[in-house]
Amino acid sequence: MSKILRAACLQHACTGDREANLATSASMVREAAAAGAQLVLLQELHAGPYFCQVEEVACFDLAEPIPGPGTAFLGSLAQECGVVLVASLFERRAPGLYHNTAVVFERDGSIAGRYRKMHIPDDPAYYEKFYFTPGDLGFTPIATSVGKLGVLVCWDQWYPEAARLMALAGADLLLYPTAIGWDPRDEAAEKNRQRDAWVTVQRAHAVANGLPVLVANRIGHEASPDAQAPGLDFWGHSFVAGPQGEFLSVASGDSAEVLLTDIDLGRSEDVRRIWPFLRDRRIDAYGDLVKRFRD
Repeated sequence: MSKILRAACLQHACTGDREANLATSASMVREAAAAGAQLVLLQELHAGPYFCQVEEVACFDLAEPIPGPGTAFLGSLAQECGVVLVASLFERRAPGLYHNTAVVFERDGSIAGRYRKMHIPDDPAYYEKFYFTPGDLGFTPIATSVGKLGVLVCWDQWYPEAARLMALAGADLLLYPTAIGWDPRDEAAEKNRQRDAWVTVQRAHAVANGLPVLVANRIGHEASPDAQAPGLDFWGHSFVAGPQGEFLSVASGDSAEVLLTDIDLGRSEDVRRIWPFLRDRRIDAYGDLVKRFRD
């Protein structure tokens, strides 16, 4: 049975002006709602620049409690627009304890649930382990009026285990707020390989689980606070894929966009009937998956 959900992925550049960033997000959420969106996905850490390019203690001042001022603003926005809103925040849980957290707001502005990023990178220009404690809420979909949302965050998107566990828990969609880009010094061929790998692995999650996948990534160059570092060029290309990995919509690499997509949630049932991957899983033989490596 067809069940159409109109969703929007938002991508835009971020500056050091928090209020301006929030105003941009709010304007785009309103635009999406006016176009009929019922579900809106914001990019990772949308309220400011991607501060994890360096390790700097002062950046912890950017964190906020949940609930707090950020959730009050976003909840009010969700209620005003009548949309389910997914937003990524830098959560201050306690002194010295911080998370990269996605919060889901229901249409009435209430908090439907949250997801704390589980996989935390530690790579050049992505020094997230300095800031974020790995999540402790597990891989649990968040129930909303538009369905059960399997919310994951950025680096989580490289891990098939995360997508699978969300699917096994009944997620209707997989959502990835993201902040990913390349080193501007890389050659064009290397940049293309990185972006293609990023797209391919997430489309594969859609295929392997028979679920739509929504991805929202930021755009623009962000200079590093370290004057010797090259900064990051965020590559945009937010997209939505259907349950066979097919592209339903794709954004540009360098423009702010409200990427609207009509998703037929009924197709997941149809696809899973002809590709019953969940039925044929050999759960009796997968015990070694919980090992770091098979020596």
